[in-house]
Amino acid sequence: ATGWQIPEVFCAKGRDGKTDIWGNIYRPSGFDAQKSYPVVEMIYAGPHDSHVDKYFRAYNHLTSRLCDLGFVVVTIDGMGTANRSKAFHDVCWKNLKDAGFPDRIAWIKAAAQKYPALDTSRVGIYGWSAGGQNAMAALLFHNDFYKAAVALCGCHDNRMDKIWWNEQWMGYPIDESYSACSNVDNAWRLKGKLLLINGELDDNVDPASTLQVVDALVKAGKNFEQLYLPNHTHSLGGNFEMRRIHDFFVRYLMHQDTPEWE
Repeated sequence: ATGWQIPEVFCAKGRDGKTDIWGNIYRPSGFDAQKSYPVVEMIYAGPHDSHVDKYFRAYNHLTSRLCDLGFVVVTIDGMGTANRSKAFHDVCWKNLKDAGFPDRIAWIKAAAQKYPALDTSRVGIYGWSAGGQNAMAALLFHNDFYKAAVALCGCHDNRMDKIWWNEQWMGYPIDESYSACSNVDNAWRLKGKLLLINGELDDNVDPASTLQVVDALVKAGKNFEQLYLPNHTHSLGGNFEMRRIHDFFVRYLMHQDTPEWE
């Protein structure tokens, strides 16, 4: 009665044209198939698990509020995530920058082909932690498709983050694959609109991981936005951070001015 849209489970073929890739589509209330909507992907591609919701949740503030603003939000488990075949999982080996992006892009394009209201010329992405690394990587390695990204508390270089996590996927000794996957070493590739958010007291991913990215972006002469939060840890997602994320996508994907909140 209120126009709320039930999330849709969607399946499309991946990069090889034969592997099923699964994800969810979240539409705004009052969705009008005759209109055009920007698409925002919430990403977490950590290889230790699969991450798309498999059960019903009536409300998820990480997706629902963006939908209410007029975005179509998608979540996808691309190749490299767990709980499928070994070949599916092995895509991540020494290749964390892949993050299943070829599958994700094919999936979004397939969804837009079926539902033309999804505007693939206005695609954004955001994520936390390993998802923060993924979100920034979208603007480094796939900036012909993704136009805006918010990276929160990202582990932007796998040589800088937790040894026990990173060496499971990147191996040891450290070789050239670490540099090839590094958002720091590849910061010069940046195209699109980027917002970096991290907390001063992060006890999971060293805050220096984001600061090294900032240093590399400055040296490369790249424009970006940064929100550095004193007294915040790895747990980011409060009202202030979420408002900044929402404002960012409204400005750069909807091309609208945002309110003077203060």
